[in-house]
Amino acid sequence: MKIITTNKKAFHDYEIIDTLQAGIVLSGNEVKSIRAKGISLMDSYATVYKGEMTLINCYIAPYSHSYSKGDNSRQTRKLLLQRREINKLIGDISRKGLTIVPLKVYLNDRGYVKIELGIAKHRKQFEKKDKLKERDIARETAREIRSRS
Repeated sequence: MKIITTNKKAFHDYEIIDTLQAGIVLSGNEVKSIRAKGISLMDSYATVYKGEMTLINCYIAPYSHSYSKGDNSRQTRKLLLQRREINKLIGDISRKGLTIVPLKVYLNDRGYVKIELGIAKHRKQFEKKDKLKERDIARETAREIRSRS
């Protein structure tokens, strides 16, 4: 498994409850661009539209050696999930405050582009600050323990 990109902001802004992997429908030029790390998951999310899971606002840079008529770098892309997984996700996001965010994009062992989705709850501003404080305290105590040893 080769990780192409991760959505670091999602781990900061959301509390990840559950994860699952999905395939993504791409053209050949988009796959080549993703292999060259021309993808960004910043501000993207997944939603259910007409019974299908779609990825919205994901940026895939145009491949440099391909011909393209228009700018379709932020187009909506279909995600490949089984029907019972989609039904489970519909039930999860119908609860208050839950959303589906992409966490990372990677190539699996067979060379297919996969995306890891997270069922997440949005963090409030004070929760983000508390998490940063806890991480700083843990870092300082680990530093003290190392210096005394």
